[in-house]
Amino acid sequence: MARGDWNIPVPAPHARIVTHDIAIAPLVGWTTEGYRLGYGGGYFDRTRAALEPKPFVVGIGFQEARLQTIFPQPRDIPLDLIVTEKGIQTVRDVV
Repeated sequence: MARGDWNIPVPAPHARIVTHDIAIAPLVGWTTEGYRLGYGGGYFDRTRAALEPKPFVVGIGFQEARLQTIFPQPRDIPLDLIVTEKGIQTVRDVV
């Protein structure tokens, strides 16, 4: 890591590019359709949309945080799997 703007650590210019098979996302709220309410700003979904190959995304949160809807926007991407203290909520067919 190197220091970037505002002294924030960033990958060094010569760093090897790493891709991940799985990403974990914190959930402030979630829907049974797999949509995630995060911390606002849409950074997670924009980053996820730009990744190739696309990682398998697991949301982790509390069962009580389940919502009827978050009124998803076109840029919102559903999670692949949700894990809570009550168990696993599959969103799509998991291979």
